[in-house]
Amino acid sequence: MPSRQGLYDPRFEHDACGVAFVVDTHGRASSDIVSKGLTALRNLDHRGASGSDPKVGDGAGMLVQVPDAFLREVAPVSLPEKGAYAVGIAFLPREAGERDAALQMLRKIVRQEGLTLLGWREVPVCGDSIGEAAREVEPVMRQLFLSGASGMDLERRAFCVRKRAEREAGVYFPSLSGRTLVYKGMLTTNQLPAYFPDLSDPRFASAIALVHSRFST
Repeated sequence: MPSRQGLYDPRFEHDACGVAFVVDTHGRASSDIVSKGLTALRNLDHRGASGSDPKVGDGAGMLVQVPDAFLREVAPVSLPEKGAYAVGIAFLPREAGERDAALQMLRKIVRQEGLTLLGWREVPVCGDSIGEAAREVEPVMRQLFLSGASGMDLERRAFCVRKRAEREAGVYFPSLSGRTLVYKGMLTTNQLPAYFPDLSDPRFASAIALVHSRFST
């Protein structure tokens, strides 16, 4: 260990996940902030972990503001005004029958929580770089769009949908919100932008980028 110097003290050294945060303090959304977040994530590679296959990461992800302008261009449905819809990436079963059953249950949950399911978008992914173990459990990823509320009422209802979907339909959402959106997977720090081309699209803008590289502790 290096010797104690300045603000550094070797007594505080420990193994843990890597986290970084990039923000425009004036709240100006841009693709540059997302790009800087991805650079920060790559610099956290030493804080991540992988198994015997170096192409299988312990997990990496990024949280951004909902990229409203981008989603309006790529979503297959007409979206309400910003803040009046929630969006999240659903990790769906690979088997078609199980996926159909999960989607049917999810529609029921959305109705019960007083929201409207606007539609789905197939999330572009590039699985060429991921390892075999990750590919074996790779889910079908689709973006869900919900409306029917706004502000904190939307956040509360979307939270209930997300938690109930996981428990009752077996569908996992890293996030489901009108304010933030998470892209994540069993990936290494370098694989995240390669796997999700959305993150490198110049139209994809945010004023914040919170990144995480997982280390099993």
